[in-house]
Amino acid sequence: MPDSAVVEEPARDPVAQAAARRPHAPALIAGDTVLTWAQLDAKVNRAARFLAARTAPGDRVASVLGNTVDFVTAWFGTLRAGRVAVPINPGYTADEVRHAITDAGCALIVIGQADRSRLGLTESCVGPGLDGAAQASLPAVAARDLAVLLYTSGTSGRPRAAMLTHAALAANHDQLDRIEPPVVGPDDVVLLAVPFFHAYGLNTGLGSVVRHAATGVLVDRFDPADALRLIEDRGVTVVVGVPGMYQAWSRLPDAAEALRGVRTAVCGAAPLDRATAARYRAATGKPVLIGYGLTECAPVLTTTAVSDRDKTGSIGRPLPGVELRLRTRNGVDLWRDGSASPEEDLAELDLAPAVSAGTDPGEIVVRGPNLFAGYWPDGRGGPGPDGWWPTGDIAYADGDGDLILVDRIGELILVNGFNVYPAEIERVLDAHPRVAESAVVARPDPETGQRPHAYVVAAGDPAPTVTELQVHCAARLARFKLPTIELVTSLPRSPSGKIRKRELE
Repeated sequence: MPDSAVVEEPARDPVAQAAARRPHAPALIAGDTVLTWAQLDAKVNRAARFLAARTAPGDRVASVLGNTVDFVTAWFGTLRAGRVAVPINPGYTADEVRHAITDAGCALIVIGQADRSRLGLTESCVGPGLDGAAQASLPAVAARDLAVLLYTSGTSGRPRAAMLTHAALAANHDQLDRIEPPVVGPDDVVLLAVPFFHAYGLNTGLGSVVRHAATGVLVDRFDPADALRLIEDRGVTVVVGVPGMYQAWSRLPDAAEALRGVRTAVCGAAPLDRATAARYRAATGKPVLIGYGLTECAPVLTTTAVSDRDKTGSIGRPLPGVELRLRTRNGVDLWRDGSASPEEDLAELDLAPAVSAGTDPGEIVVRGPNLFAGYWPDGRGGPGPDGWWPTGDIAYADGDGDLILVDRIGELILVNGFNVYPAEIERVLDAHPRVAESAVVARPDPETGQRPHAYVVAAGDPAPTVTELQVHCAARLARFKLPTIELVTSLPRSPSGKIRKRELE
């Protein structure tokens, strides 16, 4: 007897599910436009049929759009049509856009006329409406099917595209939904200002709104004062943000009043400095929940929402369903979160969830259903046969069992063979009362091999001198960690708020 056919688990269609649960509830607010879930579902269906008529199943469809209704329609329409979405930063240069389109082999590009002209694109382009006469039937979409290619900046060379399946995107929401109390619920109004071409804005922000049939307030271009007015006028209850947003709000005198209705503030994509977190807590009486993740993990791995919500400087603990280890470069486990995989015997692994004095730094290695399927096109660089994937990030567990992010492996500085972590120096510099922010990179040194060099943005009047900052560091850092210091007016940042250290090297 032949084996019976394997039944594929179907991919979830979160927009259709939201429309079935709350058809008349507001789904998206964009300026004066308000769409209900039923209206959004209809737009997504028309977009899906439009795309299905012009492409084949599995084809890649790029979108070069901001945080707009058109993006949301194109994104979910692409997924419903069984095509692979390729969201591209509209702020990219023509060379960067062409690399992504060519690398992904995109069959179609959804783009506005202004960006199409600016970037000089002439082929395979359609406008963002995706609502034409040509219609086509839709294929069945399986959970294991590829859903999206998200280009990651990496540490060197051209960006690579992480391959995320429908199942991986949904799994991260399953994990987030196990947090108590919940971060997002159906009655929430969520500010969506983090760019949708970024995994955090796309799946954690927009995805959470759709998952819970909540209401999303779209912000295409972030302006601190305008965003505060929008929060107040639209009754925003949840903010999905990045450090730059909270830093900007902390400098505005009316921020506390505007934010009083926000019950949950989330920060990810880059570390939030302690001073800004403290100012937000003082102004609102509520903490900022800190999350850590990577594009390759759809993206959230850890959060303070599952540990101490008031603790600053920590990235919390792994989400339920995420397994996490800290490993040395020789593959020795320093620490393992004991709650993620109860079926395994930690005693046999000779590990403990934490020790009273904490652990030495090690690389974060993770496993879970939210992980990517490797890098496009052949899946290289993905999880190993055992499902574990090394993130390239270094952290340690403190005495409470909470994780403290230290640095990227590629940013480690070797001074006479001793490890120097830029983040440690940055924390010392940022603690100075007249320092706004800092970034530390490696510089060649004829005597020590490398030395840390700090770029510092001053705050306050008068600005601190280089000598003053060197004295400040000398009182808090070992001699081999002391940086040379350069005062600058600003630091280069990515759209998600991360400092672009490659531009400083």
